[in-house]
Amino acid sequence: MAELFIELFSEEIPAKLQIDARRKLKEIINEKLKKKEINFKSSKSFSTPTRLVFVIDGIPEKIKLSKKIIKGPNINAPQTALEGFIKSRNLKKSDVYKKKIDKGEFYFAEIKSGEIDVLKELSLIIPEAFRAYSWKKSMKWSFYEMVWGRPLKSIVCLLDNKIINFDYFHLKSGNTTLVNTINEYQSKKVSGYKSYLKILQSNDIILDQEKRKKIILNKMNRVCNSKKLKKYFNDKLVEEVVNLVDNPNVIIGKFNQIYLEVPQEILIISMEYHQKYFPLFDYKDELTNLFLLVSNSVDKKGYIKIGNQRVIEARLSDAKFFWDKNKKQNLVKQVGKLKNLLFFQKLGTFYDKTQRLKKLASIISDQLNISKEKTEIASSICKADLVSDLVGEFPELQGVMGKYFAIEQGFQEDVSRAISDHYLPIGFSSEVPKKPISVAVSIIDKVDVLVGFFGINEKPSSSKDPFALRRTAIGLIRTVIENRLSIELKDLINYSVNLYKEQGTEFLNEDTTNDVLFFLRERFKNFLKDKKIRSDIIDAVGTSRNENDLLSLYKKCNIFNKNISKDICKNIIGVYKRASNIIDQELKIKKESIVGQPDSFLFKKEEEKNLYNKINEIREYFSSTKKHEKYEETLKILASAKHVTDNFFNNVIVNDENLDIKKNRLELLQMFCTAYNNFIDFSKVEGA
Repeated sequence: MAELFIELFSEEIPAKLQIDARRKLKEIINEKLKKKEINFKSSKSFSTPTRLVFVIDGIPEKIKLSKKIIKGPNINAPQTALEGFIKSRNLKKSDVYKKKIDKGEFYFAEIKSGEIDVLKELSLIIPEAFRAYSWKKSMKWSFYEMVWGRPLKSIVCLLDNKIINFDYFHLKSGNTTLVNTINEYQSKKVSGYKSYLKILQSNDIILDQEKRKKIILNKMNRVCNSKKLKKYFNDKLVEEVVNLVDNPNVIIGKFNQIYLEVPQEILIISMEYHQKYFPLFDYKDELTNLFLLVSNSVDKKGYIKIGNQRVIEARLSDAKFFWDKNKKQNLVKQVGKLKNLLFFQKLGTFYDKTQRLKKLASIISDQLNISKEKTEIASSICKADLVSDLVGEFPELQGVMGKYFAIEQGFQEDVSRAISDHYLPIGFSSEVPKKPISVAVSIIDKVDVLVGFFGINEKPSSSKDPFALRRTAIGLIRTVIENRLSIELKDLINYSVNLYKEQGTEFLNEDTTNDVLFFLRERFKNFLKDKKIRSDIIDAVGTSRNENDLLSLYKKCNIFNKNISKDICKNIIGVYKRASNIIDQELKIKKESIVGQPDSFLFKKEEEKNLYNKINEIREYFSSTKKHEKYEETLKILASAKHVTDNFFNNVIVNDENLDIKKNRLELLQMFCTAYNNFIDFSKVEGA
């Protein structure tokens, strides 16, 4: 058994691209090996900023092939399918023949016994794998045709100590790697993975990203222990920094304490996002003036520390200047400047948006029974910080800075908080706003976005969602559900459409309201599937009454999914299916719908009257509860009909000789099913 070793040496690849290439290129190579029936024991991938390395163990040097028949595409398949079959199996057209089997007529070929030259196969597979990988961001350089994440300088490709020869654009595979010295690259010969590791170790390069991660975390933890600081490190930043260095060293730095007067979010984002530093906190969760940085070499003379401290001092000095300036600028007056800031080309400015939000605020404050004045104020100023210097410098702080400006200027706490919280949730699993004013502004902001983009036909497609409308919809749904709100979404959407039109926005979509509602319902289905709700229950609940009341639908799904295997739901589904099956059989025979209401004077048996009374009892229950329906109680009411329906089916023949009585009994069963469907459409439930 042999070892396949591949190294791709390039200029420094950004961390995210590096992680993706390391993972996906390994998957592609493995897949192509399996497709060619080249088995292996293990497959590993490693990377540093300049190196992508793949080590696959247990590859046979020769593979013996036994004689066998292989099946190809159907004879009616496109010609390209046949050509692909011939090419992938290294066949000649004369090797292929047609044969009829149970599933139709297919192409077949006979593979003769022999041996696969693995070295030769790998010389085809490896460059194919490189071509198959699509970089998220790529580049060309010089006059070369190659496209890669960063300029690729060399390829090492060995099966044990044998070179796997191939050309990849202008590069030829070989057995020499490059090591970066102070002034130039030096070539080093490689005979395999072990000799390669020795070369790296002698140059203080740690190939394994997991080892680098452990080294970084251990060193940072030691610093925190010695300084009695909290061990909190941003996981995403740790992952990024691990892939920015190949010889990690942790250095502690500090900045002037005067900058701690600035809101800590500004300091944190300056350090984490812009400088890749780790801010340090004490055990009271308060930010200190200390930070950690990970360098790619030992700081013997302290120059790296001094240089980085100068950089952060300069950046924080700018941030403090902008903070001192912006916090004094009246937020209400800043709203006027939003006239110069475009929301979207066909949807007006952010000033136009705030005017729409202010009017929507009056509607939602009534629905949620909260302060109309506070909601209108918050919605009016929620975008005002977008014109501040700080948000211009740190766009990630939109909303956060608005909150701090509002607090500094004396706005009430819940109004100030709404400015930052209305952007929540920022991801599919992040927290949603919880305070009433924040919730209200968040909902109307998302409604405004969905209505605007759907109105101008900028809808998401199956593969593209450039304006993150799916995320907006899920954010709206989560905010409603997690705050247990029953709101009239359709009213908000209709009013939002009218507000756009009042501002002179030309909507190309005449059915914006229904399109937005449908889009929300589809996203809601996905939301429910993520909650492990059965698909048939989701479909059944989706067509019930109050179809636009997301909380009501969510509660119904939850309660029914929770009880679907219990006797209470088995009884409900059983009696419904028994009635609906009789109706369905009649429809197959007669080919016409059962319409009309049963006449009580045609009841000949007590069981008919009892069922009729029970149906009216259920209908009256649904009429009286409406928004205040308790779904546990609803299940009990529906299940209580089992005794009555059992007596009916045991003592009443629906298919009576008298056609009027038969019709009346079918109408009674139809009335029974319709009453049940007030809760959910039970015809869509597959069974308990």
